Amino acid sequence: ASTAPWSTTSSGTSAGWRQSRSVHGCRPSRPAAAQPAGRRLQGDSRRLEDASAYLGLPSTRSTAEPRAAPGASFRAGAAAGISVSTRDTFQIATLICSTKLTQNVNLLGLLKWRSKPTLLAGNLQKLMNVDGGEVIKFLQDTLDALFSIMMENADTDIYDALIFDALVFIVGLVADRKFQHFNAVLEAYIRQHFSATLAYKKLVTVLTQHVERASRGEPGEPLARTFKALEYIFKFIVRSRRLFAQLYEGREAAEFQQSLQRFFLCLNELMRCPQEGPTLLSQVGCAGSAGAAELARNVTAVHCCSLLFTGDKAPKLDRVPVPLQAPPVPFPPQSHYVACMTAMLSQMDTEHYSSYIAAFPSRTELMDFLMETFILFKDLIGKTVYPSDWVVMNMVQNREFLRTINHFAATLRETFLQQSSFELQLWNNYFHLAVAFLTQDSLQLENFSQAKRTSILAKYGDMRATIGAAIRDMWYNLGQRKIEFIPAMVGPILEMTLVPELELRRSTIPIFFDMMLCEYQLTESFSCFEDELLRKLDSEVEGGRGDEQYKQLFESILLDCCRGHPQLAEPGENFVALVTGLLERLLDYRAVMNDENKTYSMSCTVNLLNFYKEIDRQAMYIRYLYKLKDLHVSYENYTEGAYTLLLHARLLKWSDEPNTAPMQGSHSPSLHTQRQLKEALYNQIISYFDQGKMWEEAIHICKELAEQYESEVFDYEMLSDILQREAKFYEKILKVLRPSPDYFAVGYYGQGFPTFLRNKVFIYRGKEYERREDFELRLLSPFPNAEKLKTTSSPGPDVTASPGQYIQCFTVQPVEEARVRFKERSVPEQITNFYKANHVQSFSYSRPFQKGPKDPDNEFATMWIERTTFTTAYPLPGILRWFAVTATATTIISPLENAIETMTRTNEKILSEINRHQNDPSLPVNPLSMLLNGIVDPAVMGGFAKYETAFFQESYLREHPEDEAGVERLKDLIAWQAPLLAEGIRIHGRKVTEDLRPFHARMEQCFEQLRAKVHSQYGVREMPPGRRSRLAPPSRDPPGRRSPAPPSRDPPGRRSRLAPPSRGTPGRSSPAPPRIPPAPSSPPAAMAPRVAARSAPPGSRRPSRDARAPPCK
Repeated sequence: ASTAPWSTTSSGTSAGWRQSRSVHGCRPSRPAAAQPAGRRLQGDSRRLEDASAYLGLPSTRSTAEPRAAPGASFRAGAAAGISVSTRDTFQIATLICSTKLTQNVNLLGLLKWRSKPTLLAGNLQKLMNVDGGEVIKFLQDTLDALFSIMMENADTDIYDALIFDALVFIVGLVADRKFQHFNAVLEAYIRQHFSATLAYKKLVTVLTQHVERASRGEPGEPLARTFKALEYIFKFIVRSRRLFAQLYEGREAAEFQQSLQRFFLCLNELMRCPQEGPTLLSQVGCAGSAGAAELARNVTAVHCCSLLFTGDKAPKLDRVPVPLQAPPVPFPPQSHYVACMTAMLSQMDTEHYSSYIAAFPSRTELMDFLMETFILFKDLIGKTVYPSDWVVMNMVQNREFLRTINHFAATLRETFLQQSSFELQLWNNYFHLAVAFLTQDSLQLENFSQAKRTSILAKYGDMRATIGAAIRDMWYNLGQRKIEFIPAMVGPILEMTLVPELELRRSTIPIFFDMMLCEYQLTESFSCFEDELLRKLDSEVEGGRGDEQYKQLFESILLDCCRGHPQLAEPGENFVALVTGLLERLLDYRAVMNDENKTYSMSCTVNLLNFYKEIDRQAMYIRYLYKLKDLHVSYENYTEGAYTLLLHARLLKWSDEPNTAPMQGSHSPSLHTQRQLKEALYNQIISYFDQGKMWEEAIHICKELAEQYESEVFDYEMLSDILQREAKFYEKILKVLRPSPDYFAVGYYGQGFPTFLRNKVFIYRGKEYERREDFELRLLSPFPNAEKLKTTSSPGPDVTASPGQYIQCFTVQPVEEARVRFKERSVPEQITNFYKANHVQSFSYSRPFQKGPKDPDNEFATMWIERTTFTTAYPLPGILRWFAVTATATTIISPLENAIETMTRTNEKILSEINRHQNDPSLPVNPLSMLLNGIVDPAVMGGFAKYETAFFQESYLREHPEDEAGVERLKDLIAWQAPLLAEGIRIHGRKVTEDLRPFHARMEQCFEQLRAKVHSQYGVREMPPGRRSRLAPPSRDPPGRRSPAPPSRDPPGRRSRLAPPSRGTPGRSSPAPPRIPPAPSSPPAAMAPRVAARSAPPGSRRPSRDARAPPCK
């Protein structure tokens, strides 16, 4: 009986009970209430889940309470009693079920088939339409009816196919998860009630016909459903045959075997069928039923072994027939041969193996057999004959191969281990086979789903642990022969230890220490082992093997082993540190090498080539150089690509010595000598420098090539070509526009970043015309969860130790180094501008702040500057577009020093504009007009009157007597500005149009007043005769002004590790990059900046535009 929820509702003056659902699905009538009925039903149903709420209510009309008063609610009625509603009704539906009798006409027609035999075929077909629950209830009666029909129609096959299909349908029902507990009922029926002695003949015949039709591609019963029922079909066949044999004393045995053989041959034809559908369905059917797969495996094994074995226990392998044909593409033709071999191996026990080994007449023949078997097994493991999703077949094959390998390993120990009988190649083949077996894809359980992994472990176990223990034991059995396997076996053992199985790693990593000890005892070093391990480790980790757990296990296990051996304690610890350092870099590289953004792949690549250069592994170093070069070229970083190739070129000599390092990149193998390869590299480098607009660097390479062509190989034709290229580069320097790149300081804070970025600051070189906003967007794209810091100061431990990701970014200014070559010379701006933004290793960021009482009328008097100078590991540009910051220094710039810097920059800017217009008279005059007017017209910028008020008063000198030299320096800069302005106004007057002539006259008038004041207060400065054609400014950095560069925190020798190679030609002195020369008379030295003793106070004001670097917004 089913229970329906009930609810009470109020309708007018009456209350009643209403059924919310019925068996027939009738909709209850809608009550005449203000609220929707669904809401009241839902609330009441929850309340009435408690049976005590309604079981005490009256059940008949006679016991009901009097009707409630009109208008009373249900709750009030409940308190006064329940009234009977004459309008509300409900229905109760009942369903009577029988476990013995059925009213289903289709099933009843089959059970009563004798009453209407003419309808038998139709009733058998209609059985497939009967509800599964109904069939399961009458399972025994239905099966009895089917086999009765079969037995009583033994002389005809009219109903055989229909009965077979009905059996498949019933077995399919039992296999359904809904009825899986009826498996025991079906098993009991077969054992206790089934009695059809002739059924096996008809079942085998129909089953064979189904397979034949499927192999021919004819329509019929879906083969997948038949194969899912195969287990119970064969149980009916086996039970029927046994009953027949008992009744007739084993008669017709030959006919039964022939029928089975015909069935197996039909299966063979099915597997040869070129049609994809039937073959695939067969595999799915077998894989879907564990019992069917096991039955098929056992039947195949028995069939094969019945052909392979002849009376005695030892198999006659030289007389093995081929019972199965080779399948067509796409399956390899060896699959059926392997299936036969696997079935045969599954039937062999220890006695079989011993008998077979003993049957070989000589040791040589046994060795040949083992050699060929190891090679065969290794090929079958490496080139699997079954699809990867045929898990059962692959696991069965592996299980039998493992048994065989272990049996043959015992033969190796017993027969081929002694001094006189040792066979190196045979043992070597064994180790390679065992490692290949352990590392095959089908045994890597971590790649499977949890359910499949659990199933495999329950049925087959983890075969990797078994074979791993066997490899370890076989290695230790070698004794003094171990040295013969070093370094050849280092790679296979490493591959085995990298399998991500904890116990396997713990048991096999100590083999490495044993290898180290063997070599050390013989040579007092283990360099061969170390070289091979480092080389193999690189390729294995890059291929996806290895993880952080392996690094920790390797370190802890080998350190414990080394510390327990006095001779290997120190060299062993150094070796472990070397390998773990390489592992850390390789894991970082692998983690980012497939990222869409290759920026961090470049960093990890540099870390690796840097590591290999330190440990003097030139081949690996060159390998990663070319990986880095390819990354740069793919991102059009041609300058960095050129510097990368230059590192390889500097390793080569101008000689005819042969190349020893392996060839990399696209260079032809025909470049046999170092001279040929270096020349090819130089030409490629020149091309990259040209694309990157680094023509100064290309010229250096051209000069070196020209010297070789002129003085060494005397190839004047090549000399002519290279000199023409060099001339074009000089022309491009002067005529092609080159925008200076911006530089950005980027800090990665927080534990969420990789180790090579975590809590480090880098200086980045931006691309041409790249804004800071675009750079930040590109920077944040690989870290979508990172938070951008709003300040430019270094964060505290709350940020650096947090698990998150925080990125800080702001613009920095390159600090140009002194260029001796251009001192006291007038140099074109196109030349000097290059060195202001290139070959730079120091970068500054200035933060203004107010100190002391604020002067509202003159902010320059209290405007201090906190200047942070960042020193990178190597100059930019280099082999990367960024380098890590290795040193940071902070200086405090006083207001007077800030004024001196501002005046110096202003004078240089005037000079730059003058030189530009002298070099190119066609330039527009507007930028020069704005610059000059902003200086000479006090109403625009205020001139230098603010400086006079702030610093030239006697009160200031009394309070700051140490600033006397700085004040004189500032006055001298103001005095030098007058002749610069005069030359600028002269050029402006020559180029100004008639429309701007009044503006020029006004500017001349203001300048005359300004010059008169400067001459009277600060003296007269004049350019020397003959220098007016190209002016030179006063010295920007007088003696004593510049602070010494902060010392690097790198250990000795490290700063040159990745620095770009020397750009000078061997044998020639490379001139230093230029800078603006000083004027003939040098002004007084400025004060040295004061180093900050404490943090700058907050609340700083904005400085003048020339002295301020904008913070990151």
